[in-house]
Amino acid sequence: MSERETTRLVAWSNEMRQVHERLREALRLVQHSADESALSDLLLYCRGFCTALDGHHRGEDSTLFPAIGAAHPELRPVLGRLEQDHSMIAYLIGGLTAAMDRTTDPGELRTHVDGLGAVMENHFRYEERLLLTILETLSLDADPAAALGPL
Repeated sequence: MSERETTRLVAWSNEMRQVHERLREALRLVQHSADESALSDLLLYCRGFCTALDGHHRGEDSTLFPAIGAAHPELRPVLGRLEQDHSMIAYLIGGLTAAMDRTTDPGELRTHVDGLGAVMENHFRYEERLLLTILETLSLDADPAAALGPL
């Protein structure tokens, strides 16, 4: 395998780490804005974070996970669990979105954000532990934004 091919393969692992870190940073910004910012800023940050997190999971479900499942059929149960996590996170995003539409209480929004953040972090750690090494060997010719979301 050439150095260029090795670099391209390892790049998927690095891409996932970077996307997860950007989402973690976005969550920290939302949490900070719940304590420090005007409600309009908090709503903006929450909506942006929710859109980014949902886009990330849609990319994984539609592009990345099918490629992993094809190359590593033994990981299909793991991928199924990760997709279930995505459904649960989408449900929590829906709850946060509904709260944003009905409330002006930053404390209520913070409660939703903190719950979503805890589930997201648990999901990311599980995903990283089981998939980063696999991504270093995955031959996937796809746009990173399609596979991991537009971050």
